[in-house]
Amino acid sequence: MSSQIGNRVARPESLQNKQGSIIHFTPHISDYSISPEGEEFPLPEPEEYNEEFNRIKILVDQAREEGKEIVVVMGVGFVGAVMAAIIADTKDENGNYSKFVIGCQRPSTRSYWKIPLLNRGQSPVKSEDKEVDEIIKRCVLETKTLVATYTNECLKLVDVVVVDIQCDYVKCELGNVKTGEADMAALESSMKTIGEHISPECLVLIETTVAPGTTEFVALPLLKKAFYKRGIDSTPLLAHSYERVMPGKDYVASVRDFWRVCAGCTDEAKVKVEKFLREVINTKDYPLTVMDRPIESETAKIIENSYRATILAFLNEWSLFSERNGVDIIKVINAIKMRPTHSNMIFPGPGIGGYCLPKDGGLGYWAYKHILGFEDGDEVFKITPTSIDINDTRALHVAELTRDALRNMDRYIAGADVLICGASYRQDVGDTRYSGSEIVVRKLTEMGAEMRVHDPYVDHWYEMESQDTYPASGHSWKRFFRNQEDLSVLKMEAEFSTAIKGIEALIFAVPHNQYLTLEPETVVKMAGGPIAVIDCFGILSDEKIRRYFELGCEVKALGRGHIQRIKKEIQRSKLQIQTSKISTVSQIYNRGSFAR
Repeated sequence: MSSQIGNRVARPESLQNKQGSIIHFTPHISDYSISPEGEEFPLPEPEEYNEEFNRIKILVDQAREEGKEIVVVMGVGFVGAVMAAIIADTKDENGNYSKFVIGCQRPSTRSYWKIPLLNRGQSPVKSEDKEVDEIIKRCVLETKTLVATYTNECLKLVDVVVVDIQCDYVKCELGNVKTGEADMAALESSMKTIGEHISPECLVLIETTVAPGTTEFVALPLLKKAFYKRGIDSTPLLAHSYERVMPGKDYVASVRDFWRVCAGCTDEAKVKVEKFLREVINTKDYPLTVMDRPIESETAKIIENSYRATILAFLNEWSLFSERNGVDIIKVINAIKMRPTHSNMIFPGPGIGGYCLPKDGGLGYWAYKHILGFEDGDEVFKITPTSIDINDTRALHVAELTRDALRNMDRYIAGADVLICGASYRQDVGDTRYSGSEIVVRKLTEMGAEMRVHDPYVDHWYEMESQDTYPASGHSWKRFFRNQEDLSVLKMEAEFSTAIKGIEALIFAVPHNQYLTLEPETVVKMAGGPIAVIDCFGILSDEKIRRYFELGCEVKALGRGHIQRIKKEIQRSKLQIQTSKISTVSQIYNRGSFAR
């Protein structure tokens, strides 16, 4: 059935193909999906679906003749695109490619562009790891073991389905993770679709980080229900194995060459998922850990990331302690890390970003109440939610330091031109998801500052440019701050020399290599005079801090209370020089008077 949307006719929600199956479509208002580079791709018309399925079927039939296992990866985003390529790059003991992989992405205006890009051999994911582009190009254009499509009908043809569909946690308040809720709509919809198409012998592997209990108590019932409607009596073969992908220069290795945890809902599913992972992941050097139940695998991922988030949040209070008591927490941490048991201690910077750490503990808290049915969640969960709340709001202190630094220079934050260096959540990567820098920019904008942004790894800051729809409608951090409308036109400055010109405050938010080598004289000259400098990550050495003060700048930093000591030393030194000059002039004057 089609419907009228404004003056346009929406695409039909479903269509019956020649085989009698119902093909579901997503109604669209726009006719195009636009890539991050601005290239437009027309969305497929309903009549194109049959032709697309036939294209995929021909490729699958050929792959089966070659003895290849057929795998679908649902979702070709940050994790799915790389996982699809790694599976497609798998060889058997004879050195022959053993998998044929279909990357499946729904044809929405937001995501469809990934499909034609992949089919060209181009990665839909921008990465600092050169192997990402290389492995995708090789698998698509050379070995021809990877193809992308938009039709769910391809699920009928496969032996394994790998699910890399997002399961988000939507926060309803800033600094109160307990009021949020898991958004499993996309995952649930995908499981229904999978259950409607796959064969009973097909393994379904959920890689998504999900609320503990999701695989057994949400996904499995959905698959069983779909099987029942199709008259299939067997239990679906469902398993869970979480990824540990790390954006950056080792992106591919973090998926392929890293330890994995897995579990199956049944013994047969466990056997199949073990076999599959041992074939596609480097389990020889990074042994596979097999759990008894999927809830254990799910919980392992949540605890793993909650542990990290908690350690980082713990350092927030000691960062404030250090600021107020003349202590340099960077030196303290480095001294502690000499002890092997504490070698993983790191400074949290302006906030904990990335896709996982800001949300995963919330999934655990939510699952305890809403999937597993316990009512004492607030009594049981104290540390994990508090840690997330601390990490989410830590960046607000950066805005306070910026205001105070400008105030010490007899300037005001309202109307001040402020440059933030670094939009990504960690050094030397281009991933801006839930970065601390976003909170800094939003808070300073609320305070009236005029913001500029530079990041050598980020071309588009979609959390700003598309803040009304990204990461999803109504999910932007924008809703927690005032006066955010103009941030939709905030563009990334391509050149640092242009971005810094005429600013009044500079915030080093991310320790990208480019920023580590900047000299104070160069910065002040480019800016056009003394500025306020805020160090969020221990980027500045004591020598550089001292030099900024000598050049007339004001310096503030997270956790670096010793800066005030350096400032006083510079002031005393300047005072001594002035006193010495006055004394010299006085002596000359007195000698002159005596001579007369």
